[in-house]
Amino acid sequence: MIKSYREEYEKWLNSPVLTQEERAEIAAIGEDEDTKKLRFGLEMSFGTAGLRSTMDMGPGCMNVYTVAQTTQALAELILGQGGAARGVAIACDSRNNAQRFAETAASVLAANGIKVYLFDSLRPTPELSFAVIELGCIAGINITASHNPKEYNGYKAYWEDGAQLNPDQAATVAAAREKIDVLTGAKKMPLDDAISAGLVEILDERFDERYLQAVLATVIRPEVIQGAADTLKIVYTPLHGAGHRLVPEVLRRAGFRHIYTVDEQMKIDGNFPTVKKPNPEYRDVFALGIQIANEVGSDLVVATDPDSDRVGVVVRNAEGEFDTVTGNQMGALLLDYIIRARRAAGTLTADDYAVKSIVSTPLADKIAKVQGVTLYNVLTGFKFIGEVISGYEARGQAGDYLLGFEESYGYLTGTYARDKDAVGATLLICEMTAYYAEMGKTLSDALADLYNTYGVYREHMIDIYMEGLDGIARRRTVMEQLRKAPPAQLGGASVAEVSDFLAGVARELATGKETPLTLPKTDMLIFALEGGDKVIIRPSGTEPKIKIYFHASAATSTEVTAKIDRYVADARRMAEV
Repeated sequence: MIKSYREEYEKWLNSPVLTQEERAEIAAIGEDEDTKKLRFGLEMSFGTAGLRSTMDMGPGCMNVYTVAQTTQALAELILGQGGAARGVAIACDSRNNAQRFAETAASVLAANGIKVYLFDSLRPTPELSFAVIELGCIAGINITASHNPKEYNGYKAYWEDGAQLNPDQAATVAAAREKIDVLTGAKKMPLDDAISAGLVEILDERFDERYLQAVLATVIRPEVIQGAADTLKIVYTPLHGAGHRLVPEVLRRAGFRHIYTVDEQMKIDGNFPTVKKPNPEYRDVFALGIQIANEVGSDLVVATDPDSDRVGVVVRNAEGEFDTVTGNQMGALLLDYIIRARRAAGTLTADDYAVKSIVSTPLADKIAKVQGVTLYNVLTGFKFIGEVISGYEARGQAGDYLLGFEESYGYLTGTYARDKDAVGATLLICEMTAYYAEMGKTLSDALADLYNTYGVYREHMIDIYMEGLDGIARRRTVMEQLRKAPPAQLGGASVAEVSDFLAGVARELATGKETPLTLPKTDMLIFALEGGDKVIIRPSGTEPKIKIYFHASAATSTEVTAKIDRYVADARRMAEV
């Protein structure tokens, strides 16, 4: 617990544990009190999403000391469960300091007598999840800040099922962390000594083979890939990250022959020099890939984020221009394709199921209902999708897992991992593209067909950033105000029901009738509008912002776009403090 940011600042500045360079960085803050408060006044909060912050000195930032402190707390959870011999898998992505942080975590675990499986270099996040399951580990650690800007890094902790820690486990680690001095409280063992003692085992490219085989097993129509191998052209970029080697490799092994990579972005670089943010949700990261696609005649450009768990796609439309396929649209396309492909192959059963986050498109619910497949809606966070898969396996319940997805460009197509996987998703997206190409269609055409079949759905999301020292308080105030006085209308549509996931109840505004919610409690509100549209608001778990989601449907694209524009305008006013 930090009593005074000034005392904490002086503690770090004068600590003999820090290097001369680290103390110089702290001294350079000088009289900038706001920076001192941000970096030394508050510790990073450890939750189910782990840690995420800028890479600076101070308890509120990502550095070797906060990484060691957190790993010591995780070690105490592992030791309390008797899991030292089962071990912990550790991976990282391409971010600056990522390998250093991974090795720091390994040295702390080894000092606590815990076996470690440390990847020799960057790997996709889903391979870390796979490794936890495949090696029978008690836990896993991944050093990544996903798609955040270059200044950030993060720390994700996984448990034995391959999913990130559940709320109870995260709370246990957080409580232990508070009792550990950030500069001196963690045990440490030199990495070379730990390797010599057999406490740290290095995982190299030989382990990748096991992961690649698991991904390749998810192919549904290999004959489609073979049929399109000579004609389909795929442009791919890893955005300087962990997909650089395994994404092209899995596509080649599946049978695709014309894979073009964006050379400038194939270079591993934590500064991400060719993009403002290495996020495949943003159109501008595709600029170089689109240039190549136009040169070689490709209709598909694929981008994965630095830790290769999210994947974004742009596809050529009827006018010859490239359209962005949103995370919601891709989730719906994949679900529809998987169901139809498995039915055609005779491998679809009445017990098969899919999972999506509650903030993702209701089009998926419509597809599942029409196609006779069970679809589960869970809270945001892929660990909740993983929990559904693990629950089926633990109960020996009939039914195959088809797909899990989140609107934020995350998909998992097999049960070999419990986190979103851009490697596997890219493979299935390319298989699906090959299938529609055989029919003379692009994914843009397939999406139009989907709307013709199920209705026109649109989703939109806006971020309301509330940064600075008062950011947390402002975000809390917005949510409290909306709970006390929810809007009666949004965009001209009456609010029929408010679901408060923190209180655990849904309330009809007209009658006051309350119905218990079955999902775990979390800070989220859903405003269900007359006619079926929804507006969802929740604070981000990893960034200083409030996220607002809009789900709407209508008879035409023009109508649905106009509805969302109205909802967005009212929601921005609703979030003002």
